[in-house]
Formats: sequence, C-alpha cells, structure tokens
Amino acid sequence: MKYIGAVQAGVTADVFDREPTDFELGDLAYEMPLILAEVELLDVQISLLDRPVMETDTRRLRRASRKVLATRLAVTNRAASVSEVAA
Repeated sequence: MKYIGAVQAGVTADVFDREPTDFELGDLAYEMPLILAEVELLDVQISLLDRPVMETDTRRLRRASRKVLATRLAVTNRAASVSEVAA
C-alpha cells in the first residue's frame, strides 16, 4: 500500500487557512458596534416577517434603522479622523 501525503500546494494549508492577524482583529473590533447594530436591525426585520406589524414594531424597526445609520456615521467619522491624523 502506498502512503498518500498532503504534499501538493492545493491540499496543504493555504493563505486562507490561517488565524487572523492583529491588524485584522483590530479592524473587526473597530467595526463591532456597526456589526452589532446591523444584527439588531436584522433581528427586528426577522421578527416582523411572520406576524402583523403593530405600532410598537414600527417604532422598533425605525429605532434599529436609526441606530445603524448613527453607528455607521460614527465609524466613518472615526476612520476619517484617523486618516487625517496619519496624513
């Protein structure tokens, strides 16, 4: 019986099979408030799929949408201020 080993480049570990770098983890932590706000909006949208929409549901949806927009603005402004300092 022959030994079959993973010696080819297509079979062995690739660039995508690695742990995230500190830089990538920093970016993820930087964008985490936006990710959480988008998850909250998605939760509200999913909860409204299978039932009639009430006034409180409309408020929850509007509040979650505003939170996503405000968080996106804050993250963008923070990125702009960091790039201005770096330049």
